[in-house]
Amino acid sequence: MLRLLIITDFTESFPTKLLQGIIRYSRRQEQWAVCRMPPFYKKQIGILGVVKWAKTWGADAVIGQFEQDDPVEMFAQNGIVAVAQDFKKRFTTIPNITGDYIGTGRMAARYFIDHGFRNFGFFGFKDVCWSDERREGFRLELEEAGFGEAFCDYTMQDIDKLWYYERKHMAEWLRSIPKPIAIMACDDNQGNNLIEACHTAGIKIPDEIAVLGVDNDEMLCNLGSTALSSIAVDIEDGGYRTAELIEKMFANPGVNYGDIVLEPVKIVDRMSTAGFATGDAQIRKVLLTIHKNICRRIPVTELMTVAAMSRRALERRFRAVTGGSIYKYITDLKLKHFADMLTDTAEPVNNIALSMGESDTKTIARRFKQIYGCSPLEWREKHQKPQEQ
Repeated sequence: MLRLLIITDFTESFPTKLLQGIIRYSRRQEQWAVCRMPPFYKKQIGILGVVKWAKTWGADAVIGQFEQDDPVEMFAQNGIVAVAQDFKKRFTTIPNITGDYIGTGRMAARYFIDHGFRNFGFFGFKDVCWSDERREGFRLELEEAGFGEAFCDYTMQDIDKLWYYERKHMAEWLRSIPKPIAIMACDDNQGNNLIEACHTAGIKIPDEIAVLGVDNDEMLCNLGSTALSSIAVDIEDGGYRTAELIEKMFANPGVNYGDIVLEPVKIVDRMSTAGFATGDAQIRKVLLTIHKNICRRIPVTELMTVAAMSRRALERRFRAVTGGSIYKYITDLKLKHFADMLTDTAEPVNNIALSMGESDTKTIARRFKQIYGCSPLEWREKHQKPQEQ
């Protein structure tokens, strides 16, 4: 039985999802013994103390948030496989659990551009690889699309003060930037802080500022008064591949292996990014109503009441903002939600359709195939994670 020590902060969902992937891999044969060490204890006893503790416990491998000056080579010297979880910088002497941060930033920029935004911002940390590279990918995509001059950022925060932000300086920045604006936060925790700062400063979300986080931490995304949209990353798969890597490293000491790179999967829409960037206040209300009620049938007459205009005027102005009809917008959004439910839950297809106000499963399945190129069941089989036994 392999014995694994994990040194990380389990108050966030990232390490929990990572551990779920590790457990799923280990259960193929014999489940591993896992010990979770909080980072404050590592800081208290130092890296030499951690190595001594690991040897006493009989650890075969360790995954940890290490500082750059930690002598991580000491693990190998004591017969312990070591893998670093990205914290500030990547290591060159041991494999890292890292991510396609540039690609994640590009995904966020494309999403905001497609939603009509023409002002963009980034909120993150300085001198931290996963924040710096997400910012760089975000900026590069904007520049290539011709919006490089419309970018601003706030990276005055210190990673060592992860749970704290300068409220006064934040409020000053938020009031100074052009609006409407789309801001990518470096992760969900900072996205949540950004939403709180906007509410404190009297700034409306998503009307004035749309906010997008990263990691899709369900608790953090639903913590505030405005639910945070987020980029889902395949963390559990990363845990599975990390366990596979550890087994290889344990069996073949001295062999150099590459990093585990986590990929961005999709954007999970919530209220912090609902609708398009537009100066048309009535259409903003309509878009907000659609997003809030996507799990039921929304008659156009209801949207006419919200907008206080005729159907013809509503259709014309809606198309001017979104580039398509009301029917197409609702259908596309509903199908995207339907696709997410197929992969995120084990509910029968009929039940998912009913929960979204669709009593005719055949109709939604036909529309789904037209857009996604396969049936709902084929989509689920292709994209859903393996279930625990």
